Formats: sequence, structure tokens, C-alpha cells
Amino acid sequence: MRTALRTRWESDHGACDDDPMTEASDASDHSTPEIMATGLQFPEGPIAMPDGSVLLVEIARGTLSRVDTDGTVDVVAELGGGPNGAALGPEGTVYVCNNGGMEFHQVRDKLYPGAEPADYSGGRIERVDLETGEVEALYTEADGVPLRGPNDLVFDRDGGFWFTDHGKFSERTQDRTGIFYAKADGSAIREVIFPMIGPNGIGLSPDEDEVYIAETHTGQLWAYELSAPGELLGERRDKPDGGRLLRGRQGYFLFDSLAVDADGNVCVATIVDGGITILSPSGADPRFVPMPDRVTTNICFGGPDMRTAYITLSSTGQLAKVPWDTPGLRLNHAA
Repeated sequence: MRTALRTRWESDHGACDDDPMTEASDASDHSTPEIMATGLQFPEGPIAMPDGSVLLVEIARGTLSRVDTDGTVDVVAELGGGPNGAALGPEGTVYVCNNGGMEFHQVRDKLYPGAEPADYSGGRIERVDLETGEVEALYTEADGVPLRGPNDLVFDRDGGFWFTDHGKFSERTQDRTGIFYAKADGSAIREVIFPMIGPNGIGLSPDEDEVYIAETHTGQLWAYELSAPGELLGERRDKPDGGRLLRGRQGYFLFDSLAVDADGNVCVATIVDGGITILSPSGADPRFVPMPDRVTTNICFGGPDMRTAYITLSSTGQLAKVPWDTPGLRLNHAA
């Protein structure tokens, strides 16, 4: 079976090896990406470290890996399944959304993800000790409902974290999934928003009064106002549960993971035309920065001034490094 991504591209845009489209781009604001590493096995979930190295997951390899400044790649922990999003947590640990695994398909020199595999090992939130590589499964369910495909997470100042469950799909079925809030110590988890359509990237506003959620297949970004850590304000907006739809771009594309900059803009990795979509919660015109891979999946910020964007170019197995005009928002628990 061909991957969902490849099938969608071929039907709507022709062969999936075309260069990214750049009609709505502001590429002049950014330099040509510097490639930090190649040969990665579908990288996602980058975490910028103080020494210039980058932690990331390799989904097809089942690992948490470290890319050093010279491009060397070392395995930090063997996770199995399908490690997806990752974030630094308390006491220097790394928390990983593990989707339980997925099929992968090699198409010439590119790798594409697909459906739930025969050896699917179950969705889970894992905690990794960076010193020892020890892996602990922290959550596998919420209120008796198994996690299907945890995808991305973000910590708040209170010490808890939000995460998305993207779900799994097969030939004729696709999960209905939602958004969760959990404690870092493994003591509590609950589903806060349900349902959403393929929720993927997640982030918090600088004041942590809104949580942002990207839906993959709709190409939409939702904002939910918060009344307290892990609590929705719940006033009706564009959806009965309080969701507010941010002004987006025109056209067909898929949304993946995201990062928030210091000005509060939401930078969403974008698949199909391949790049970073920059959306404003205040309604300013959206912008687009193209990347040299149609499967551009994640962005994080780092460097001394937070003006370096690290971007995963997943189908070609690369990690890119790009100077960024606006500094990124420093994450809670950042090293």
C-alpha cells in the first residue's frame, strides 16, 4: 500500500519529487539552509542544546539521537515503536511521544510514512534519562482509553505538559483522537479536547494563556484560551469547545509540528509545498518560508540569541540549520 502522503501528492500535484512551491513565500528574509546532518531515518522532534548539538528522534530507526555540530549522529536511547515529538522535561530528562510505529516506504531516494504496521506496539509517552539512556513508559492510556499515536508535546510553567494524539489509520479506518494534559511525574492524565482531525503540532503562547494545535489534514491551526494550567476557558469561539481558527494560507497543504517565536507568531512545519508557514494569532498576513523537502515536519529554535531555526527535512533524512529573523520563544525546561 502506498503512503497517504504520496497518494495525496500524486493525485493533486503530480510526482512527489517536484521542488517546493514558493508562490506565497518570503524566502528573501532567510538564508539558504545549512545542512547539519544527512542519512537520518525520518527525523522529527528536534531539541536545540546549549553546546550546539541537536537531539531528535528518528522515527524509522526507533531512536532518540544526537546530532553533533560536526554532523556526527549518535544514538542516545533505543525506543522502538515510532518516537515522534520530543521535549526537554524536568531535571534534564527528555519526554517523547511514541506513536507505536508506522509503515515506511522508500521511493527512490526518499522515505515516506504510511499506515499502522503489523508490529504496532501501542502509543505511549516515554521519559528518557539522557545520562543513562534508560527509557520509562510514563503513560499508555487516559481514563481507560489507550493512546493510539501520541505525536507532539509542550511543557507549561506549572510543570505539566500538553500533547496531541494523531491516531493511526489503516486501509479504510482512521482514529478519532484528541488533546491531553498530563503531569510530568506520571501521576495524572486526562483528555481535554475531543475530537480533532489528525492533531499534530502543539505549542503555548508567550503568556501561556492560549494553546495552539495544528491539524494535519485540514491544514488549520486552532487556538484555545486557557483559564489555568491544563484548563480551557471554554467560551464559544469558532467551535463550541472554545476553539478559535487562526487566519491561514490559501491552497492545499498539510500541517505538522510547530514552534512559537518571541513575538507570539506560530511557525508551522508544512508538508506538500514544503516549508514553514508563519501564522499570527492577531490576524496579520500569513507568511511562508520554503524548504528543500516537501516533507518538512518540525522546527525548533536555539543558539545564544534564539535566532537559529533547526528544521527537520524528513523524507530526505536531513537536519537543516537556518538563521531566523525573529528569535524563538524559549521553552520551559530548556537547557
